[in-house]
Amino acid sequence: MKSILTILVLFPFLFSAAGANNSLTDAQLEQIKFDQKLDAQVSPELKFHDETGKLIRLGDYFGRRPMVLMLGYYKCPMLCTLSLDGLTESLRDLKWSAGKNFDVIFVSVDPAETPALAASKKKTYLRDYGRTGSKNGWHFLTGDDNSIQTLAKEIGFHYAYDSGLKEFVHPSGFVVLTPQGKVAHYFFGVNFSAKEVNAALRDADKKKISSPVQELILLCCEYSPLRGKYGNLVMNLVRAGGIGTVLALGIYFARPQLRKMRRTK
Repeated sequence: MKSILTILVLFPFLFSAAGANNSLTDAQLEQIKFDQKLDAQVSPELKFHDETGKLIRLGDYFGRRPMVLMLGYYKCPMLCTLSLDGLTESLRDLKWSAGKNFDVIFVSVDPAETPALAASKKKTYLRDYGRTGSKNGWHFLTGDDNSIQTLAKEIGFHYAYDSGLKEFVHPSGFVVLTPQGKVAHYFFGVNFSAKEVNAALRDADKKKISSPVQELILLCCEYSPLRGKYGNLVMNLVRAGGIGTVLALGIYFARPQLRKMRRTK
């Protein structure tokens, strides 16, 4: 119990150091969210580079099977890794397999990132996913600012670059697309129910569009120095009752210290 309390007490300070250099205002941070644009069509003509450097159209992935689409960036220090880890964990529990029954597409919102970074990330998550024959079902993409912003707008993904932190601030989650590229379901946060992901993929495969889901707005690298308070990250977690997510994040960052404490006993 003492360890858990320590994690909860220390959790806010994980963000305070970065917050000292935050250049975004509260008003700007309020705009960073995930709007639910159910049944919206993702443009098949949008061009990106895959992890091999090959120029592709998003439409190259359409017409075959439903898709999981996640936006973030490869050098993200926090939520992108947590979200991808959470997604991968839930996908491992499905009977359906990536590359056979659905595709996973991750698109970087940083136009400066390269296919080499994408290739490294793909290697990591193919290993974590651990299913043979899934290589052609995971796609890690990079692109120019115009393509990125257009895609983000189409799925309601609002993000911003914080010049003070030199990082992107963005919401956490992903969308499920129909085989034709229509937005069918939203998932928010960093932990995802395998049962719900399974249902969303199967519904999307049948071109079924879900109803809006309850929002949990979890932002990357957010701290509000104005008024001396923690910003929307903690407030939205509290409003949504996201104590489990707070614990998950706290444990994630506390692991190295906990390991060190065990070794010194």
